[in-house]
Amino acid sequence: MTAARTSAPESAPESAPASTPRPGLRERKKLKTRLAIREATYRLIREQGYEATTVEQIAEAAEVSPSTVFRYFPTKEDIVLTDEFDPLLERELRERPADEPIVESLRHVMRRAVGFVRTEEPEISRLRTKLMIEVPAVRSRMLESMSVTGGILRRAIAERTGRDPGDLEVRTFAMGLIGALTETAAYWAEHDHKDDLAALVDRTLDLLAHGFPEARNSR
Repeated sequence: MTAARTSAPESAPESAPASTPRPGLRERKKLKTRLAIREATYRLIREQGYEATTVEQIAEAAEVSPSTVFRYFPTKEDIVLTDEFDPLLERELRERPADEPIVESLRHVMRRAVGFVRTEEPEISRLRTKLMIEVPAVRSRMLESMSVTGGILRRAIAERTGRDPGDLEVRTFAMGLIGALTETAAYWAEHDHKDDLAALVDRTLDLLAHGFPEARNSR
């Protein structure tokens, strides 16, 4: 789950409900175009680096016009950051049992998000997170657009807890979660993606649920 968001998934994980309706022809064409743009972007970045890759080059490689690229992705950074889970985030939270602790509901949803990451080629997942921590423009855009996901989380948390989305506690928890998950992704990348991402997410949610563990007495 990253910060810049747009539309429905390009491909669903194996655990997606069987009842999910198949997209219409127009929507499938849009998804095909989005996928072509993203694949072209990743290929060019791997070959020549992020800074050297231009929107014009991406458009040519994807066989679309630069205006089409900008219609799907407002900035080059958005091509890297945009994932396909946010449109499902709110629905996933609403489908969890009403009496389930909110952190456990979030744990379930985050496991689905990790499932989306795993449907990508491992090389692409690694490249995405590497760019998030190494390229200032990508990280800046990610931080700038976190409010989009924050709004989704605030609405869902407020609905589950009977609070107003603008309450301090709701806002703090939602943005704290986003910040924590962002740092989890950064940790994963900084450690060469050696750890299991799902296990890292579980550690993060345990910390949010139970607080920082007390330091052991070294004496």
